[in-house]
Amino acid sequence: MDAVRRFVDSDVFYSFRRSPIIIAAAIVTVLFFAGAVFAPLIAPQNPFDLRQLNLMDSSLPPAWLPDGLPQYPLGTDTQGRDVLSTILFGSRISLLVGVFSVVFAMILGISLGLLAGYVGGTVDAVIMRVADVQLSFPAILIALLIDGVARVVIPRELHHDIAIYVLILAIGFSGWVQYARTVRGSCMVEKSKEYVQAARVIGRHPIAIMLQHVLPNVLGPVLVIATIHLALAIITEATLSFLGVGVPPTEPSLGTLIRIGNNFLFSGEWWITVFPGLALVVMVLAVNLLGDWLRDALNPKLR
Repeated sequence: MDAVRRFVDSDVFYSFRRSPIIIAAAIVTVLFFAGAVFAPLIAPQNPFDLRQLNLMDSSLPPAWLPDGLPQYPLGTDTQGRDVLSTILFGSRISLLVGVFSVVFAMILGISLGLLAGYVGGTVDAVIMRVADVQLSFPAILIALLIDGVARVVIPRELHHDIAIYVLILAIGFSGWVQYARTVRGSCMVEKSKEYVQAARVIGRHPIAIMLQHVLPNVLGPVLVIATIHLALAIITEATLSFLGVGVPPTEPSLGTLIRIGNNFLFSGEWWITVFPGLALVVMVLAVNLLGDWLRDALNPKLR
């Protein structure tokens, strides 16, 4: 209870409750995560269960338009799948890939950043030069390269089964640099402070010093980067899926749904691509707003 009371009385919560836009962004983000987690329970239809599909209901417009049916509030696609249900299940895959790729990038970036900042010397130079080279290429290009190499190395019969894992690794590898550079800079400041020197004097192992003493003091900026990176990871996944190199068509994310609907956009069936695209835009915008607010709230100089 004391921790909750301190949080309620903190400047961060005060800044949060004074901004209606941030409150709305938080509500939208929670709704998207809840919809993704509980999609099998709340979706009107399982769009990937062929037994629930009816081709006679294909290409129906939204319920408020002529020929629309109330059981399909956002209409159906060319296979008779409920668009609302495909958005819920597609958001599930997009958020799954986004969250796990951010976690992977964060673990890799923090580890290399701590190592570079604490050890220094040649280790620092090598890690930072690799980071500099990667920064010279767009993240989407790095993700495409890693995904392409994985598809060449992995046997073709396994592509479908491990497509999501490859996508997580590709997006994660493309985003570790920001974490590493931030942690390295903070680590170089922290390692010269007295509490680190005292830990060295009493003979603590360098790994223990990095993990138990330095790491907790550099996590603030990392959390801000992770929040903003989540929106970027979702966009990257949607882009890869739109290009046809993301998740398989049998488990489509929002990017795949947009690509499929784009083929029927000019035939008048606009709802197949517009609603998934709108869901993606709203999700990314909400997460970005939360990331910007968290950056300002945790940095007194930006208030």
